[in-house]
This record gives sequence, C-alpha cells and structure tokens, in this order.
Amino acid sequence: MDFELTQEQAMVREAARNFAREAVAPIAAEIDQTGRFPGEVFAQAGELGFAGVTVPEEFGGAGMDTVSYAILIEEISRACANMGVILSVNNSLVCDPILKFGNAEQKTKYLTPLAQGKLLGCFALTEPEAGSDAANQKTRAVRAGDVYRLTGEKIFITCGANADVAIVFAMTQPEKKHKGISAFLVDTESRGFDRSKHQVKLGVNASGTVEIFLNDVEVPAGNLLGAEGDGFKIAMATLDGGRIGIAAQAVGIAQSAFEAARRYSLERKVFGHPIADFQVLRFYLADMATEIDAARLLTLRAAAKKDEVARHGGRFAEEAAMAKLYSAEMAQRVTTKALQMHGGYGYTKEFPVERNFRDARITEIYEGTSEIQRVVIAREIFAR
Repeated sequence: MDFELTQEQAMVREAARNFAREAVAPIAAEIDQTGRFPGEVFAQAGELGFAGVTVPEEFGGAGMDTVSYAILIEEISRACANMGVILSVNNSLVCDPILKFGNAEQKTKYLTPLAQGKLLGCFALTEPEAGSDAANQKTRAVRAGDVYRLTGEKIFITCGANADVAIVFAMTQPEKKHKGISAFLVDTESRGFDRSKHQVKLGVNASGTVEIFLNDVEVPAGNLLGAEGDGFKIAMATLDGGRIGIAAQAVGIAQSAFEAARRYSLERKVFGHPIADFQVLRFYLADMATEIDAARLLTLRAAAKKDEVARHGGRFAEEAAMAKLYSAEMAQRVTTKALQMHGGYGYTKEFPVERNFRDARITEIYEGTSEIQRVVIAREIFAR
C-alpha cells in the first residue's frame, strides 16, 4: 500500500495551501461574523480549477482525481470552513451528479460554467419533513406538455442564497414513493423560485444557507436530470461522494484547531512554565494528532475507493460513511480539547479555536447525520 502522494496530488496540496493562506484566511473571521457570502473568493477558486476538481477538462474542470479533491477541501477548510463547504457543495453535490447523470446539452449549459466557477450550484433535497428520511419528499413536479411545474419547500440549502442553478428533487409519481422521485436542473431566476433571508447559524455562517420556496416554477422537460423516477438513486449516489468532502472538511477544521492549540501551548506560561511542559496537555495533543491522522487516512481511503469504483465498478458507500462518521466525531473531540487548552481565551473570539469549535458541529449533521452513517455502515456489513 502506497501512502505517498503523487506529484500531481502534492502540487494540488501546495496550490490549495497557498490559496488558502493568501485569499481565504484573511476573510475567514469577517465572513463568519457578518455572514457575507464570499462570492469573490469562490470566483478566484474557479479560476484555479477548484470549483470542478474531478470534472474532465473537456467540460471545464481540472480533470483530477478524488484524492486531490479531498486534499483540496482539507486545506481550504483549515483556513475557513465556510469556503470548504461551499467548494464541497459545488464539486460533490452539483458538478458530480451532472457529470454522471446529465446529457450532453446539460453538461454544456450547466456543468462547464459550474466547473469553471462562473456559476454556483446548490443541492435542494432536504425538506421540513424529509431530512434523514430523504424519501419522504413533499415537493411535487407535474408534467404539463414540454414543462414540469414544481411546487414545494426546501430547507437548509447550503449555497442556496447565491446559487445560479439548483438540483431540485421532487415527486413526479407519489404513488411509487422513493421510486417516484425525479431530479431537475432549475435556474434560480425562474419565476416562482423564491428564497428566504440568509439563515444565521451556530457555525459555517457564511455558507449562504436558506429556505427555498417553489411556487409553480416552470422547468423545461429538457432539464430533467436522468430519467423520471431516478431522483432518489441520483441523490443517494451523490451523497456518497459528498460525504468524502465533508470528511475532508472536518479534518481541515480539526487540523486548524490542533495547530492553534500547539502554538498556544508553547506561548502560554503557567507557574513559570509553558503549558506544553504539562503532561496532561501533551497527552491531549498526542491524542488529537493521532485522531486527525486516522481520520485523514480514512478520508483518503474513501477518496481512492471512489476513484477505483469509477474505473472498475462497485460501491464506496461504506468507506465514505466511515470516513464522514469518524472525521466528524473526531473534529468535535479535537476542537473541544483545543478550546479547553486555551482556557478562558478559547471562549473569546480573539482566538480561532472558538470558530473551529462551532464549525465542527455541523459536520455531524449535514449530508447525513452520524446516526445515518451508522445505518449505512451496518447495512453494508450485513450485505457482505
């Protein structure tokens, strides 16, 4: 087993690290406090190929592998979890399903500008009564000649406030339950497509999260993604890949907190000694470093498995779920210890660990809660 990065992957890490340091880190605290969506930084990321990392070059992407993508999201998330999830959504939840299930016209019209960062996408699956129970869709799509008319409500839609295109899931044949769900590419400027104000949250506060209201939105039949009834299959396949991005985000958040805690332990003196001299805190850092490395390896394994499946077929749901489950819960433990090591200072906004602590929490919830990841893993175990 080779644990060394390829030359291309190492170059991606260096490029992402430089971009994170120069363009992302300087705005991280400001956008966290104001909730301002960092559209200008997303556009810069697009120019570097970061908006469509695994999209082939013929469709405007960087043509890299999923391992490179996971490395990128970790590096960006170390600087700012908001930018990490924005790029994760556009890459994993929007570009990836269009690449896999879209037709030639849809790829030209939507995938290419999305991969170039000229458009921003969002993934509109979650509803008030369809979170973990994603099959319980209430949004309806009724065929009327050459168009579908969509009516319903979506909630907690990351990037929804600023998205140019939304992948919207709706019931076309309710009597078929999950087999009656279809997916649509919806232009967000369409009449009847309305959005709530930006939702203020505990963390990742600049990710443009909103409710979406579909009031008889007219969508061309040509914007159906895949075939009628393919929506649930598309959603589940997409979320498997998306979980790798969120795992990488969690690793990046934890790495940021670890680095801050290590620095602080060398600077802060108590009883005439740096707190790094105290064994209990050295053990904290030892545990943190070990857990981060384990989570990173699980994430890169899942990314490599996704690439293998793309070449040879198979499934990577278990690997992706394990990576997300462990990484998200690890990020909670690591950021909690990092904040504790800072003492009272860690509870202030003067130090970055309080932001790491808040941002880490969502990684256990979105793109499948930790409980859902355990359901997926158990299902795969018994399917062997």
